[in-house]
Amino acid sequence: MCAKLEKQHTDQITYDSLLKGNKEWVAATLKEDPQFFDRLSAGQAPPVLWIGCSDSRVPANQITNTLPGDIFVHRNIANVVTHTDMNLLSVLDYSVNVLKVKHIIVCGHYGCGGVNAALGDKQVGLIDNWLRNIKDVIRIHEREMSTIKDPQKRSDRLVELNAIESAANVMSTSIVQNAWASGQELSVNAWVYSLKTGLITDMLVSASSGDDISPVFKMKAEK
Repeated sequence: MCAKLEKQHTDQITYDSLLKGNKEWVAATLKEDPQFFDRLSAGQAPPVLWIGCSDSRVPANQITNTLPGDIFVHRNIANVVTHTDMNLLSVLDYSVNVLKVKHIIVCGHYGCGGVNAALGDKQVGLIDNWLRNIKDVIRIHEREMSTIKDPQKRSDRLVELNAIESAANVMSTSIVQNAWASGQELSVNAWVYSLKTGLITDMLVSASSGDDISPVFKMKAEK
């Protein structure tokens, strides 16, 4: 029954309904707070950078009960962080050095399609090259992953490990390390969101200084 109602809802979303919905949202927002858009248009100073999955069911503001302007967001398939992604690195650099965010959160989610695809051996398309990054996570944690036989538990654990490894990749960037070296207040954390419960789990993997990362990734700032 729920699936049927959900399909009916999505079937009702059209190009015109999106514009109509925007006007309804503006009217409702102004009724509750007449100065909302005046404040919003004055500039942004979000304390959080969110690196999440592109999945439409994981909207950062809604699941954290925050407002527009509170979270600077970057999303991609399976919340992957690599050191060759100039899009992500540009977002990270702007967030840290211009917006001066205090928290960077890498958030994965259980039931991630990208993670599940990486666990399989079927070609999907161009995205196969992107999913190689997640297969590397499997390789790094091969000993642990090989002991998990249940498909659901295997998927869930890879979601967690992927978020943890991506957070570690954020920590090891020169952008974050230079911020720490200059005394900037900045923490990096890994989270996982559950679509079934709506709750976020802190993976308890965090760093707030260069002392918290592996020595192999530490870099001295240029003088």
